[in-house]
Amino acid sequence: MTDPSAPRTIPAANAIVTPCIKVCVVEPLSGLCIGCGRTLREIGGWASFSPDARDRIMAVLPDRLARLKQTAPDAFME
Repeated sequence: MTDPSAPRTIPAANAIVTPCIKVCVVEPLSGLCIGCGRTLREIGGWASFSPDARDRIMAVLPDRLARLKQTAPDAFME
């Protein structure tokens, strides 16, 4: 019998890879998170997207963030 108060763990095989770096701030003009580069729709739907859909999004994030740093550098200043 398992202890119901024990923390539940997700097996590594079922873990969902995420680009989230816990810097959740959306730049208003682009609609992109300055931490991960995703849109709010992508962030909200991440767990329900297929692995292929997540991979396609992950592939474009570096370019998105690079463009965002060029077009909205003030968003990255503290």
